[in-house]
Order: sequence, then C-alpha cells, then structure tokens
Amino acid sequence: MAKEHLIIFDTTMRDGEQSPGAAMSKEEKLRIARQLERMHVDVIEAGFPASSDGDFESVQAVARAIKDSTICGLARANEKDIQRCGEAIRVAQSPRLHTFIATSPIHMEKKLRMEPTQVIDQAVRAIRWASAYTNNIEFSPEDAGRSDIDFLCRIIEQVIKAGATTINIPDTVGYTLPEQFGSLIRTLRERIPNADKVVWSVHCHNDLGLAVANSLAAVVNGARQVECTINGLGERAGNASLEEVVMAIRTRQDIFMCDTQIDATQIVPASKLVSGITGYPVQPNKAVVGANAFAHESGIHQDGVLKHRETYEIMSAESVGWLNNRLSLGKLSGRSAFKSRLLELGIELPSEESLNAAFKRFKDLADKKREIFDEDLQALISEEEIDLVENERWRLVSLTAHSETGELPYAKLVVAEIGGQEHVCQSDGSGPVDATFKALESVCHSEATLLLYSVNNITSGTDAQGEVTVRLSKAGRIVNGQGADTDIVVASAKAYINALNKLFSKLQRLNPQGS
Repeated sequence: MAKEHLIIFDTTMRDGEQSPGAAMSKEEKLRIARQLERMHVDVIEAGFPASSDGDFESVQAVARAIKDSTICGLARANEKDIQRCGEAIRVAQSPRLHTFIATSPIHMEKKLRMEPTQVIDQAVRAIRWASAYTNNIEFSPEDAGRSDIDFLCRIIEQVIKAGATTINIPDTVGYTLPEQFGSLIRTLRERIPNADKVVWSVHCHNDLGLAVANSLAAVVNGARQVECTINGLGERAGNASLEEVVMAIRTRQDIFMCDTQIDATQIVPASKLVSGITGYPVQPNKAVVGANAFAHESGIHQDGVLKHRETYEIMSAESVGWLNNRLSLGKLSGRSAFKSRLLELGIELPSEESLNAAFKRFKDLADKKREIFDEDLQALISEEEIDLVENERWRLVSLTAHSETGELPYAKLVVAEIGGQEHVCQSDGSGPVDATFKALESVCHSEATLLLYSVNNITSGTDAQGEVTVRLSKAGRIVNGQGADTDIVVASAKAYINALNKLFSKLQRLNPQGS
C-alpha cells in the first residue's frame, strides 16, 4: 500500500526570524530558500510582507527565484496585510497565502477586543480577499490549543466554505500535551462536515519541549502537513524541529502511514547554513544535527557500533548529511573553481565585484588555513554579505591585541567610519576580547547591552576558523552580529562591528505574534 504524502512546511524565514536578533537580509533568505529547495521542502514560508518594505522585497525575491517549492507569505486577517502579501507572492510559480486570526477566549478578549461572531466574519472576509491572489489559501486559528472546540468547529467550517484549502492548527504557546493535541486534530476532522475538503496542518511551539511530539501525535491522527523550522528555530523556546520530524517519520515507518519527500542528506548542510546566518549555534546534544548526535563515548556502545551499526544507531550519520563536508578548494585553486563550488552550494553572488571580493577573502583564508571546507566557504560568503549591510557605518581596518600572564590585556584598533574617516581606539580589559569591545565602544558610543557572546569552530583542527556571535540590545531592539576568522579576537571585533552596524541601521522591522 502506497504511503500518503506528508507535506513539510518550513517557516524558518518567518517564524524562525522572530527569534531575538535573527532577522535575515534578502540575500540570506535567498541562500536559505535555495537550500530548502535543494532539500525538497514542499512549502517555504518566506516571511511577513506587510511587516516592512525589506521583508516584502525578500519574499518577492524568494518567490521569483524558487521554482520547485511553493512559496508562502503570512498575513493577518485584514485587507491591507493580505494585499501586501498577495503582491509579494504573485510572482511565484506556486504561491500560497497564509492568513490567521486569534480564536482563544483570552486572545479574542484581551488582544483583538472582538466578539466571537466578529472573529468568524473577519476570517471569512480574509479568505475572500486572499482568493483574489491565489486559490492556495491557508488559514490558522491562532492559539487553537487554548480555543473552545465548538468555536473552532464553527470558524473552520466557515473558512473552508469561503475557500481555504489548508487548515493549520497552531499550538501557539506550546500549551498542549501530545495525547491532547492528537485528540484535538482527530475531533476536528470528525466533527467538521467539510473537513475532507482541506489538508490538515499543525504548527507547534516548544515551550514545554513537546513541539515535535505534538506534531507527530497530530500526524498519527490525520494531519498531513507539519510546519517546522531548521534547528527548531523560533521565538521563545522555538518551533518543531524539521530534522527531528522528518527523521522520526522516516525511521518509524512501522507507525506512520505517510512519508515526506525530503532529501535527508541535505539536513546537516541546512542546519549549518541557518546557524551561521542567524548566529544561533546548535547545541552539541541536539538530535540529528548536533555535533554529538552520532558520537559514542561508552566502550560498550563503541564495541556494539563497530560490530553492527544498528546496535546503537537507528539512522546513519551519512543519511542526514554528516561527513559530507568534503575538502572544497586549496590555495592553488582558481577563480573558476571557486565560483563553480559556490554554485554547487547554492550560492549566487549578485555581481562580478562581489565575486572578486569573495575570491580575495578566499585567497587570504587559504594562506592561513591549509584545508578549506564547504563550511568555510559558507562563512566566507556570510562575511561578504555582512560587509554589504545597508547603512553600514563602521568597518574594521586593523587590530592589535596583547595578552600576557601577569599583565593587563589591551587592544588597539583602527576603524573606518562612513566616508572613510579613520579612528584609532584602544583600551585594556579583563582579556583581549573585553579590551577590544571596550575600545570599540570608546569610538562608537552605542551604550548597548551585550546579551550574548558565543564562539564556535566552523570546522575541526587547530587552524579552524572561529565563528563569533555577538548579541546586542538597545531601546528594545535586539540584533545579532557575526564574524569569522582564524584569529578569535579578530572574529570578535568583526562580530561586534556587524552588530553595531545593524543596531545603527534605520531599517525598522515589525515581527507580529503569528501562529
């Protein structure tokens, strides 16, 4: 008997972007979208077009570039949002418009200040507005996990009649338990007269660590679309993790009556790409994509795996893309080989000037590092995009740092401001990184609060590049900055300056509390 198709709906670029400091540029969204397309993701939710001109342009660019996946945009249930979203996705080969409105008593009363009948009327109007742009319309009753079941049945029946083709049930605050959530999906499908006219979807948050478990319980009870993100990225505790959902379904085909079309060998490359772009590192013990996911420390385990892998591994590392970080290029590699490898990785630079600048960075890195891997190239291109930040204000020119046992560490930097004016700054500190940040602040005067400083190695080896993430906060705005270099102090300075440039940028974003 043929398995049913489980649709994978990726919302890394929309809900994932709502993580503090994880806002993505148009170029970054395009890189992620191409990787998702390569992974055969069915639906890519590219953003919330009404939130800003920048996000509108990003969604539109993704819609133009991607051919093999459906491109979706999110809109609140009002005409202005839906018009903006419709215009952004109109150019897609396969567009979808996703609209939502809150349905739980607390949300209707406290947030919307609307009566239940008004909410139903507004939802129906939203579907009709959306139908002017596409017949592929998804509707989400926000906070469905805490909504009254009778009211859910009423509103969903009406939006299906109005033309919705996918009904997504969000556990917006991660409140439900797997048995409860699975029962909710089953009950809705049984009670709503026209339930067989739509695809049933779920969107689970991870506040209690149950997003994947709830999603799988829903699949067992008839859901045939799961909304998820790479690495489980998302606001608060995140969303259901795409890699965990896909591999659970794939590994337990004895339980599930469906399967995905995902190319699982692209999972680890996607994980590393999203981590590098957003500045959110993957914890080592993260399922499937964590560095320790296939590591065996116990002698008993090691012995068993050597004798027969399946004694302690229910899937192979190769099946999800581990061990594929093959050597890409070396210091003698030419420009054509460099460009060709970038294209294989799904990276298309916007101009010859960008390619030349990236190739120069590659040559500089090859002089420092004997072996260059795909992850190094991804970081190198990310750094190239960092230099193209809109309204860039500061750029690192040079750095000298000194650290010696028994002596006070210090750093001296030269930074260039817009227009080319250079500033010399120096400071001591508790370490060379602390001194570097203090020196930068003496010139930039951001008065921002440092929320996070994180260092991760991009590849193995003592000559590996270190990738630094800096998270700054000021006046309620949170930004992540990234920098990579074989010298951690230099990488730290790059990351701090990148965060400062984002903080000083005038581009404002609105991240709505979506489904």
